Amino acid sequence: MYLVHQTCTLYGCQVAGERLTKAAVAERALRLGDEEGLEAVTIRRLAQELGVTPMALYWHFKNKDELLLGIVDHALSTVRADRTAADPWQKQLRAMVEALVTVMRVHPCLADLMHAVDKNEGESFTRATNDALTLLAMAGFDVEEAYWVASHLLHAAIGLVAAQPDCPVTVPAEQAAEWRRQKRLSMERLPADKYPMMVAFAATYSRAPDIERYYAFGVDLAMAGVEAIAPGSAHSTAAELDQTIGRARSTVEA
Repeated sequence: MYLVHQTCTLYGCQVAGERLTKAAVAERALRLGDEEGLEAVTIRRLAQELGVTPMALYWHFKNKDELLLGIVDHALSTVRADRTAADPWQKQLRAMVEALVTVMRVHPCLADLMHAVDKNEGESFTRATNDALTLLAMAGFDVEEAYWVASHLLHAAIGLVAAQPDCPVTVPAEQAAEWRRQKRLSMERLPADKYPMMVAFAATYSRAPDIERYYAFGVDLAMAGVEAIAPGSAHSTAAELDQTIGRARSTVEA
């Protein structure tokens, strides 16, 4: 248990900062953002939540910008390729997309955070991007095309979470059925001769959507596009990956 003090000696703040790890600070800030929005994430508020003085947090983050970047870096630490010789690039890349979608579902504030900071300054994002480029190189894309594909998949994942069907998160669970009923009635009142498909779609609001099916479909859709235009073989090997990395390094050195 940490106590809040009005003053903090240099040594005292250093000790508090060392005892409270950077990951612990970022995790609490992430949860605070999820619960109350990014506006609530400040050094002073976070210090109160953690029971330390603001000076103790400055050992890890010098200002709010560094704190926000640290939150993103911490959250994305689980987004990585599960690279084994037996796994094709498609499986590894899908695992990365699924991990990204999962972490954004758990942490609603993350999508906005990723737009608010320079992600490329974070270790986790840079490592994940490099992993993705390596896998896409296995698929036969050149490094520029691979970056375009990786960027597309990133924003597809963000959009997938942002567009999750059913009622908004601000609607209490006990009011969800009524929200769906009102939504259905509103769409059913559209002129059927002008908007027949929209009127037909209104029937889907008679039940709660299958959220897991929605996310699986979304990832399938994103990956299908990448696999459809990949110039390389669907069975690229680890040896081909090593050759691709070698060519990339030669290009950089040249």
